[in-house]
Amino acid sequence: MRLTCFVVAAGLLLSLPASAGSSPQPSDDERGNICEGFGPQTPRDIDSAKGRNSVIFTVAPKASEMNLCNIHFHENAEHKAKAFSIYAGDGHDGYNSGYQCKLSKTLSKKERAPTAGSICAGEHGDLVPGDTIEVHWVYSSCDIKPGPTLGACFSESCANPDLRVETQVFTLVNDSAALNFNELQSARNLPKNTGKPVEFLGSTTGPSYNDAVCSPYQVTWSVRPKCAKLDINSVGQWCKSNIFKEDHAHGVRKLVTNPKLLSEF
Repeated sequence: MRLTCFVVAAGLLLSLPASAGSSPQPSDDERGNICEGFGPQTPRDIDSAKGRNSVIFTVAPKASEMNLCNIHFHENAEHKAKAFSIYAGDGHDGYNSGYQCKLSKTLSKKERAPTAGSICAGEHGDLVPGDTIEVHWVYSSCDIKPGPTLGACFSESCANPDLRVETQVFTLVNDSAALNFNELQSARNLPKNTGKPVEFLGSTTGPSYNDAVCSPYQVTWSVRPKCAKLDINSVGQWCKSNIFKEDHAHGVRKLVTNPKLLSEF
């Protein structure tokens, strides 16, 4: 989950790009550099329940009992699972990294057809059919209204809320018959055929954090283990106008693999 208002300094530069499918470079801990005293971190491989982080906090209520405060997405999946396990490379500043859906390699020629115009263009490029995105629906226990950044999840009278992130990974296709992003503006509307969500305790994500610079925020995560096809044109429409002021994909945080930084579930 991206952090903007409460960001920790500038993100550390990542390694030079590697080819898709290659193995990740050594983590900060493998280099002998790991944060101390923080709670469990995110993202993680959701196919592994192992973790040794000793910080425990209460699981957040169900999304239906909380208030939606933000929606945003990352280019490539931050998390890893069997269905999204193709490594995109080491990247730079969180871009051209993360994981891609296996589904993206089996699309039809029609689904991969170029779009009529640029989709969600940003400083690091735009989205094209075949790309993978990980979408985060962020929920807060505060009595708030949806808005831009993680700051929308807090208020002056509610500075330490329960936070929950409902997560779905998508393959973008140029097909109006695929899911429409504008109809997925609440977790209750997410597809029901992408597997039972994996729930665990973690943190906020985004490229500002790594094994040496940990996020202090405590978040309950619910990540669906399978990819779904999403109409790229509907994502483009959403980027042009939404209450979250989101107009491009965000970078990813490097996968957390050290058991000391992971919760057990």
